[in-house]
Amino acid sequence: MTPEIWLRGPLPEIPPLLQPVAHALLQARDEVNELMHNFPENRLWDRPAGLASVGFHLQHLTGVLDRLLTYARNESLTGDQLAYLSAEGKSVTELDSAELVSMFNAQVERALVQIRVTDEDTLTEFRGVGRAGLPSTVLGLLVHAAEHSMRHLGQLIVTVRVVSERNPEL
Repeated sequence: MTPEIWLRGPLPEIPPLLQPVAHALLQARDEVNELMHNFPENRLWDRPAGLASVGFHLQHLTGVLDRLLTYARNESLTGDQLAYLSAEGKSVTELDSAELVSMFNAQVERALVQIRVTDEDTLTEFRGVGRAGLPSTVLGLLVHAAEHSMRHLGQLIVTVRVVSERNPEL
């Protein structure tokens, strides 16, 4: 059995203080890909017990990572990002689970590129979050991106399991 990513050693080109962020994002990506392998498309938007759907978690994993990285770059959200946010959780019939997973994979890659070029001297710099400009830092946003991804991965795991129990072919 292969150890989790954080137990495989340092990642090349990732600043030392940001290794845990990159490890968590890569772990989330690996687990999402494994979890969603052979997932039944007809269950993508099921909301067991009124909980968020598998589709929502896949959308949200991608969207929130994009938004947090935008704030870490000290940028405002674009109209496209705001539109994506308002669409999270809504059934998008033209997207299947493989496409949603692919979108998350691509977002993780963009995150890793940003992490690689993040100067550790900027980690404590102020960053405003949202329209209210709530206080955070570059490091706070990057750590939250990692922990929020893992939080939704956990919720995704449970939702896939519940939905799969209602679909015995899995």
